[in-house]
Amino acid sequence: MRYSAQMLQNMASRLLALHGWTLSEPPDRPARAVLIAYPHTSNWDALYALLGKLGLGLDAHWVAKESLFRWPFAGLLIRMGGIPVNRRTRNGLVAEMTALFAAQPRLLLVLAPEGTRRLTEGWKSGFYRIALAANVPLALGFVDYARREAGILAYLTLTGDPAVDIAAIARHYVDRPGRHPALASPIRWLD
Repeated sequence: MRYSAQMLQNMASRLLALHGWTLSEPPDRPARAVLIAYPHTSNWDALYALLGKLGLGLDAHWVAKESLFRWPFAGLLIRMGGIPVNRRTRNGLVAEMTALFAAQPRLLLVLAPEGTRRLTEGWKSGFYRIALAANVPLALGFVDYARREAGILAYLTLTGDPAVDIAAIARHYVDRPGRHPALASPIRWLD
């Protein structure tokens, strides 16, 4: 049986509602954006994010470590929008993703600014550099376990001033805990 996008959207929304979760998104979704997923503190984040993606009807591609893309799941993950990345070396990801935006009239690219589920000293700046280079807004994705809510907090137009932009991002994530709040990395630049 082949499921339509609307059927998947309805099923995901109902499944979340059945578990007491709600979805939220501001109006006026842009055709192209970089979406950050924060905080990323648990493997459960992926399930709720996937259900949120389906429930909101987001046609999103997402970047993840290449070790996840192994047989027998590699083909499925790529069909679900996954883009494998070697995190051990600098390999031109910003240029590659900027070119992808230039080639696509509609693209939502999801990245975790922490780069891991573990506590880090701050955020990697790749998502920021991609959004600026591609001249697309930044979507602030979240999974809030305390409120049992997931979705997108805001769409921000970046100024190009890293200090101003990180402060604006941080204001939106105040009081939005992950599954393990102690593992949420502080919202500040790491690199």
